[in-house]
Amino acid sequence: MDTTNFRTVQHSKTVITELMIPSYANFGGKIHGGILLSLMDKVAYVFAAKHAGTYCITASIDHVDFLAPVEVGELVSLRASVNYVGTSSLVIGIRITSENIKTQVMKHTNTSYFTMVAMDENHKPTHVPGLILENKDEIRRFAEVLRKKEFKKQNKAHLKQIKTPLELESYKHLLEKERCLINFA
Repeated sequence: MDTTNFRTVQHSKTVITELMIPSYANFGGKIHGGILLSLMDKVAYVFAAKHAGTYCITASIDHVDFLAPVEVGELVSLRASVNYVGTSSLVIGIRITSENIKTQVMKHTNTSYFTMVAMDENHKPTHVPGLILENKDEIRRFAEVLRKKEFKKQNKAHLKQIKTPLELESYKHLLEKERCLINFA
């Protein structure tokens, strides 16, 4: 295998840190989830573009876990890694921590996985460099993405089976203990 077009996970290592200001707060006084999503999208772009050496777009967000609220005045740090590369896609794992500057208490607030796609100058997907895995964590993360991809494929097939034409009688047993009323003729 030609290893000239491979990069290490460390090649794109970057940390983005930002102070959470009052204009970022939601009606509950905590930092709005949309602000954090925007920051995650930025850091995913930075890592993907740095690894790919080209413009990248967000293709999907696997999930976002909101584990703890972020307060105004806290310092938020986003750490990410390239967990997987395909032909033109990259999966970026993101971990957010926040630090109360006064008390120096740190907390893990968010985890997410973004799939990014490298684009050429004609806005078409383009090849990305392979990934050199240098330790057990990097191997584990790469393998986890492969397992998640297989699970998603199986799950998609199951969801397709669930999305059947509505036959009211077949849904009644599912709905009878739920908090809903059926109100149509």
